[in-house]
Amino acid sequence: MGVSKQQAIENKRAIVDAAEKLFRERGVAAVGLAELTKAAGFTQGGFYNHFKSKDALVAAVMEKAMEDGGADLLANIKASKANAADPMKQHVQWYLSREHLADIENGCPLTAYAGDVRRLGKEARQSYARGLTWNFDELASVMSGESAQEKRKKAVAVFSQMLGSLVLSRAVAEADPALADEILQDGREQLMRVIGN
Repeated sequence: MGVSKQQAIENKRAIVDAAEKLFRERGVAAVGLAELTKAAGFTQGGFYNHFKSKDALVAAVMEKAMEDGGADLLANIKASKANAADPMKQHVQWYLSREHLADIENGCPLTAYAGDVRRLGKEARQSYARGLTWNFDELASVMSGESAQEKRKKAVAVFSQMLGSLVLSRAVAEADPALADEILQDGREQLMRVIGN
């Protein structure tokens, strides 16, 4: 007896969810197909019912991650505005927090995949680039500035510094927690001065 259309959708989602968790924890290249299908509760044959290759799965994971990250950003901007808080300041405070540092599994996918993306397939790289561009545009929309071009430049610079600070902080978090905290704190303080007006 065949699998219902709804069950096939749920199976595919389970594979994508399991893959995203493993990719975020260990990196795309470090996760093999056997481990991935086992984590999702499928056989390798079952995997190929849903994806032509690991590259196709990676592209699906990246697309989902960019959509989820975008939805989170919009929700945070909306919540900040509802509380009469500056959305950009709130975003910097969250992005460069110890909580976000520790939440690799659910945190910003742009940071989680920054080290992997250049080695991924074309579709995954394009999805990441679209997600990054979209983030720049959304952040520019809540940034202070004289013109749209100035706001965009400021958003690119601020986000780049946030991402870099978080990547560096995560890189040393286990080896030197004090240095990880210093990177987060100094990054927050510097960015607050940049966006403060």
